[in-house]
Amino acid sequence: MRRIPLRLIVVLLLLANLLMVSCAVAASCTVSSSGVNFGSFSPLTLAFVDSTGSITVNCTDVVSYSIAISPGNGSYSQRSMSSGDYSLFYNLYRDAAHQQVWGDGSSGSSYTVTLTTPINGQNNVHTVYGRIPLGTQRAARVGIYSDTITVTVSY
Repeated sequence: MRRIPLRLIVVLLLLANLLMVSCAVAASCTVSSSGVNFGSFSPLTLAFVDSTGSITVNCTDVVSYSIAISPGNGSYSQRSMSSGDYSLFYNLYRDAAHQQVWGDGSSGSSYTVTLTTPINGQNNVHTVYGRIPLGTQRAARVGIYSDTITVTVSY
């Protein structure tokens, strides 16, 4: 009966361990979005104008992720679109009832969106609910208003 030297067994175990480590895949996510487009409207017809957009996140080897969005030109309590020197206030929400302002979770004034145990390689679409409150903006000027929001995905 032939014996395998202990040194050879240790070397083989170390080599197998290195191979297992080198096969590990790094966690990653890709993000895309469609903007919230309020379209054309008259500030005299409604108390508010609603629209939706989306943020799509696709992750691999991630346990969970969180989506935060910036305040843009305003603050989380009141975002602001601009057209030249004019402003039009609006906000973005994570719920269809327009109760939870989507932000970065700071100071309890805004919320993030979190997904735990996402399926590898699956697109997860998160709806962004937008609202322009027109009740206090009846004197809004005609124009094309815009704002830029930064999306941050943490995993």
